[in-house]
Amino acid sequence: MNSLARYFFTVLLLMVTAGSVLAQSPGKRPRIGLTLSGGGAKGLAHIGILKAIDSAGLKIDYITGTSMGSILGALYAVGYSADSIERIARRIDWDLLLSNQSTMRSMIMEEKDEYGKYDIELPWVNHWFRIATGVIEGQELWLKFAELFRPVYNIKNFHKFSIPFECVATDVSTGDAMVLDSGEIVSAIRSSMAIPSLFTAVGYNGRKLVDGGVVRNFPVQNVRDMGADLVIGSNVSGALRTSEQVTNAIQVLLQVAFFREAEDTRKQIPLCNIYVHQPLEKFGMGSFGEADQIIDTGVTEGRRLYPVFKRLADSLNAIYGPQEISGNRLPAEIPVKISSFEVKGTERTSESFFIQATGLEVNRYYSAQNLSRMVRRAFGTRYYNRITYSLEPLGSGDSNRVIFEATENPLTFAKIGLNYNQFSGISAIINLTSRNFFTPTSRSLVTLNIGQNFRMRAEHLQYFSRGGKFAFILGTQFDQFRITSYNAGFKEAGLYDQNYFKLDGKFSYSTNRDLSFGLGSRFEWIHYDPSITSSLEFKGRNDFMTSYFFLRHNTLDRPVFPRKGTKIEAEADYVFEQSPHAQYFASNTTRNDTSFSDKPYQRVLFSLDRYTPLARRYTLLTHVQAGMNFNYLRNIMNEFSIGGLTSNFHNQVTFAGLREGTFYSSSLASMLVGLRYQLFSNTFITGKANILFNNFITNNQTFFTTPDFLSGYALTFTYNFALGPLEVSAMYSDQSKEVLGYVNIGIPF
Repeated sequence: MNSLARYFFTVLLLMVTAGSVLAQSPGKRPRIGLTLSGGGAKGLAHIGILKAIDSAGLKIDYITGTSMGSILGALYAVGYSADSIERIARRIDWDLLLSNQSTMRSMIMEEKDEYGKYDIELPWVNHWFRIATGVIEGQELWLKFAELFRPVYNIKNFHKFSIPFECVATDVSTGDAMVLDSGEIVSAIRSSMAIPSLFTAVGYNGRKLVDGGVVRNFPVQNVRDMGADLVIGSNVSGALRTSEQVTNAIQVLLQVAFFREAEDTRKQIPLCNIYVHQPLEKFGMGSFGEADQIIDTGVTEGRRLYPVFKRLADSLNAIYGPQEISGNRLPAEIPVKISSFEVKGTERTSESFFIQATGLEVNRYYSAQNLSRMVRRAFGTRYYNRITYSLEPLGSGDSNRVIFEATENPLTFAKIGLNYNQFSGISAIINLTSRNFFTPTSRSLVTLNIGQNFRMRAEHLQYFSRGGKFAFILGTQFDQFRITSYNAGFKEAGLYDQNYFKLDGKFSYSTNRDLSFGLGSRFEWIHYDPSITSSLEFKGRNDFMTSYFFLRHNTLDRPVFPRKGTKIEAEADYVFEQSPHAQYFASNTTRNDTSFSDKPYQRVLFSLDRYTPLARRYTLLTHVQAGMNFNYLRNIMNEFSIGGLTSNFHNQVTFAGLREGTFYSSSLASMLVGLRYQLFSNTFITGKANILFNNFITNNQTFFTTPDFLSGYALTFTYNFALGPLEVSAMYSDQSKEVLGYVNIGIPF
């Protein structure tokens, strides 16, 4: 049936059904119900129908919904206009909401480097590491709902919203449809959308509930039961697959799971007076990366149906008189006074620890954003897997009790990641992290990089305040790399083994979640052993003590492909007297230890990464690096190594256009500017250009010949998948005049 025929058929059906209703109750204005089906991402198309209803001036009297339909229906019921809902949906970071992560800005500074780094995390539960369920708790989803529905936090009967509302969930113990019409609206809609095996079940009034779409994805009968005489039903769910389309075990399971829902939907459709089925076959339930396109499709369908809704509104107004429609049904959101609190679910931590982590103070007023920020602060300690809250009015005044429900993380995790890098080769990264293992409020970890280059790191982080502001970090690291060296013509000239060891201790103070600074000292040991004669012809070792002041600042919003924020790492060092035991071979001349300086010197290190969103799909990247050794004359083994797109080893300065270790310098500064374009939800193209200046503080030309200026470029295609980012790059340097390839898969050590 073409669109014109569908339109006339809809109008004819509406006239017949509306006439029947009006004839039965000529003195009473018919009540109009709206039902929105579930359908995951496809449910965003309902927004177009809501916009058409608003534009037509049609007043909705009752709303029911399931899953995504329950979310949009509830927003409309409490007072959000269709235009407001559209703005919300287009601005939401769906990748963050539909994950077990929170914004990295909420993490304690010392936790940010480890957050979101590994492909697999196995919790230690009941004396063994358990396979992760893969089920989404949806921490940010809870908080977003809490913020959106804050204006009606004190309304526990959903029939008292500006439009009476009900949603449907499924009781996991009986398989029965549960109609939710009272309680906490955030918990109700979270229950209605809890797709089994994807989202965790939700405890609600003593029951465990999952997605209502399992049994009733299109609850038209429920809106009839509420009192609707005329029903508009918007359904975005597709038909069951044909036998030819069911090609694997997962599709068989999904087909069986939706048998009951499909049969129920067939019974619900005839109960609609205006039935809208949107053609969304090219989208899936998980197509949130195409949210804008789905919304646009719904808006197009809404425009097509606008004359139908307008005719209905005009007909009702002609018979019963104009009906007043409020343009602002949403109650005003005002800060609420928190007079008391309750924390549920703490076993390995305590109520006092939780409250101190949030920063909550009683008898103060808080907005929804304030409470979300406090929840994220507690989540940022990494002791909790999920934190939700509800507000309970106390008496007739403005006082409220906040009730937190926390789900704690196990204290110990085994974590696994895989990485392939064109420089370092393939490796498995294995991490063991335990909290409170040696002492309370501490984190201990050991990480191994097992592959072509062996690396090891161990660290004990001890917090001296429960808020995580004062900390002592004791760590050690050992790296073993085989590094290619290059001659002045940019050709491979040799190969050497570099071993690096450090033992580091530092005190840190964090003013907030974004800034930390402190003092530390470390012992460093470096050993070079050439296996093929090259332009780098040191052989031997050097060791020294370094005392330093450091400053770290991190406001990045996510660990991989940040959209916005700044990361700064700065360090001022004093390198004490050294102990070089090495030889230098050049022009058939061997220089022994007496050729090298053992005198102290100073150094400054600086790195800045800045991400600036220019548009929805465009991000500007700025990267600045500087390293300066002062009074570095005839010193060895602490120069900066130039080259590579991924930071891999000690003293490396990345540079688009050159391989790792192409040049060495005792003082340099570089700047990179890039533009990243998001093709699809997980696919990016990034262009980069960088320049580098050398030898402007101390020129250590005794041992290295390095150009004073370098420039280079790179074009990178990235696909972010289960193992992390797959990056394929082509890069070019004006000095080498060669196009080089570069591949990286996953997050490196």
